[in-house]
Amino acid sequence: MQSEVNFLGRLSHPNLVKLLGYCTEDKELLLVYEFMARGSLENHLFRRNPNIEPLSWELRLKIAIGAAKGLAFLHTSDKKVIYRDFKASNILLDGNYNAKISDFGLAKLGPSAGESHVTTRVMGTYGYAAPEYIATGHLYVKSDVYGFGVVLLEIMTGLRALDTRRPNGQQNLVDWHKPSLSHKRKLKSIMDPRIEGQYSPKAAWQSAELTLKCLEPDPRKRPSMKEVVEALERIEALKVKRKDCRSIFSQSSTSLPA
Repeated sequence: MQSEVNFLGRLSHPNLVKLLGYCTEDKELLLVYEFMARGSLENHLFRRNPNIEPLSWELRLKIAIGAAKGLAFLHTSDKKVIYRDFKASNILLDGNYNAKISDFGLAKLGPSAGESHVTTRVMGTYGYAAPEYIATGHLYVKSDVYGFGVVLLEIMTGLRALDTRRPNGQQNLVDWHKPSLSHKRKLKSIMDPRIEGQYSPKAAWQSAELTLKCLEPDPRKRPSMKEVVEALERIEALKVKRKDCRSIFSQSSTSLPA
């Protein structure tokens, strides 16, 4: 909680939740944030209420871009901030589905000049944490980029990063679906069926390509969050045309364009 006050007390950005104040009672401390009318991305993405419309592809991209801008701001602030716990439940939405990153309890100042990483106790959420961080405790700025890639895969598939109710081999979303991201004919089968017809095949390919880059095992090969924002904005500009509804996923090519 002290960490949240330290970070949110001095950081301000449209895609970070606003800390309005705090209340104390005896030894209890309660933080007061701005009201986020739409709740979390997690609630919208994974609920299966037939009376509620699922998030459209357009809204999913809007949310992804907003969250990416929040991370990009943290990574380029005077003292680089590593968020460390990027996941769908920590992305809150206002009444217009503008995304704001919340819960800075695990945030960490980035490496000092000349250093590539900070070494810290492994904390976070299994399924989202970067492999180099889990293996070594070495936390890179681009460890956040891996977590963003996991959330982007959740946005594409409509499936949770980790779900023990799924069969063996399918419980970890990245392990299960990452191999399909580089094959055009397999790609349509992993996209959330609730948004079928809302995106162009090109948008799906570019989203898959970006997700793969974010999920690179070597953090040095991952894009910066600024580059991620730019890539998402290019995808957002791809509008669905009528003929795109007649999907060309069935064509014979099996790999993403370079």
